[in-house]
Amino acid sequence: MRLRNNPKANEILENHKDVVVLNTKEHKGHWRNIFDNDNPIFIEIGMGKGDFIIENAKQYPNINFIGVEKFPSVIVGALKKYDDSSYDLKNLRFMKEDALFLNEVFADNEISRIYLNFSDPWPKKKHAKRRLTSHTFLPIYQKLLKPDGELILKTDNRILFEFSLISFQQFHMDFHDICLDLHHSDGYEDNIQTEYERKFSPFGPIYRIVTTFKGE
Repeated sequence: MRLRNNPKANEILENHKDVVVLNTKEHKGHWRNIFDNDNPIFIEIGMGKGDFIIENAKQYPNINFIGVEKFPSVIVGALKKYDDSSYDLKNLRFMKEDALFLNEVFADNEISRIYLNFSDPWPKKKHAKRRLTSHTFLPIYQKLLKPDGELILKTDNRILFEFSLISFQQFHMDFHDICLDLHHSDGYEDNIQTEYERKFSPFGPIYRIVTTFKGE
């Protein structure tokens, strides 16, 4: 669910330059300079209120995390949680960006993992190209990811799950894990939940797919 528009959102982002990267395209190919290390970079596209990416940054200090979100008001919600966490997470950044333009933000092979958590399912067939697992976006992810870099999807939407399976298969991707009920299956005890996931998982299964793009 999208947060209400905050008329001061852009001003708030400006005042959080320690964690919000504003001129994203200037750092293409040099994101390690932002973190001042050579650790792997994981991004979450559509980070929502930030629960998932913030908790990952806490648990995995040797990985650099970037939360991507195109709505400034949503980032403000994540910033509030970041501020309230009282953690000095030097391995975490947020950015306001549309997934369509990520090739202008990151260089080829600059990212080690992409998370798509509970993305908008765009349920109408005429909007299928807007789904983040459609062939509109897969070529973008393929360029961003390192060889063997993972794309991980979580969703509670059966239609999006099935669509994604077909889309990945048509794109000749490799499947490494497919889970039909994440919260009631063994081996996923390290799963970090999003706020949406905690709220809606009692009403049905959570699906998860781990894929990589095939080499040349």
